[in-house]
Amino acid sequence: MKKIKVEDAVGTILAHDMTRIIRGKFKGVGFKKGHIVQKEDIPKLLKIGKQYLYVLDLEKDTLHEDDAARKIAGAISGNDLEFSEPREGKINISTNHAGLLKINVDALLRVNKMESIIVATLKNNFPCKKGEIIAATRIIPLTIPAKNIKALETLAKETGTILSVKPYRSLKVGAVVTGSEVFNGLITDDFGPSVGKKITDAGCTLVKKTLVPDEVKAISNAILKLKHLGCELIITTGGLSVDPDDVTRNGVIKTGARVTFYGSPVLPGAMLMVSMLDKIPVISLPACVFYYKQTVFDLIFPRVLAGEKIKEDDIAAMGHGGLCMNCKVCHYPVCSFGR
Repeated sequence: MKKIKVEDAVGTILAHDMTRIIRGKFKGVGFKKGHIVQKEDIPKLLKIGKQYLYVLDLEKDTLHEDDAARKIAGAISGNDLEFSEPREGKINISTNHAGLLKINVDALLRVNKMESIIVATLKNNFPCKKGEIIAATRIIPLTIPAKNIKALETLAKETGTILSVKPYRSLKVGAVVTGSEVFNGLITDDFGPSVGKKITDAGCTLVKKTLVPDEVKAISNAILKLKHLGCELIITTGGLSVDPDDVTRNGVIKTGARVTFYGSPVLPGAMLMVSMLDKIPVISLPACVFYYKQTVFDLIFPRVLAGEKIKEDDIAAMGHGGLCMNCKVCHYPVCSFGR
């Protein structure tokens, strides 16, 4: 690179984007890479603190920041991810469909320990919307030896895809709302505005909802009927505490379902139970889902939609970040809950 005084730079070509900041109003590209410096640009360049410019003359086996960012994004990303054009040397990586973000965390750590390369991401298992930016990458200096990028590409081949988004499935869902007080009309059935809305908002079909009293046989029969209707996911609500009237757990077991785990280190949602009825997951939710805006259901549901089998270790790991702060204004999933 040649160092040239701004006043002598008229007619030269900028080798990289230059950032312009107006406090509280603007931060972005003031002058783009490839811009030919004009006489009228000189006062503007001086205002953004540029007394000297660099004319870039790339050596053999050296990559510019834009080209390096393109190669990094291509190496670490699954086929279904999209990349922005480089801007100030940075490329954003986004998903072209809704789904569950999956990150090879160990491989990502190895990438970020490489010299002059950074990749910043959302958290693993983040529930993503279509078009959401899930990661961004760049190199720290203006240029980088090509061998550094080749080392990253080799790592990515060895470890497999580092960033991907598992698409959500549109499932046929059946629901069993337990509780004699609801069944007998003593209190309002709140399933629709709480759990039901989340099911339909996710693109799933609520095939049938059944109200049953706190009776083991009634709960068992209702679940089996939903299975015979072709439901791919069955949800029960309530009846999971230690009270003698709470018999949902026994009702699920009576169907022949195998309980995968009962209890989770998540609040609200400690009494969660997940079972498998043949190949159909049965998610049994505690009554807290009718009161709190976000619960353990919001952590489990996206993973089921992505086709994941929830294991005991997965649930145990949710204790780290499993305490909802019950903020006055909820910003989930842009918060620490479940992260």
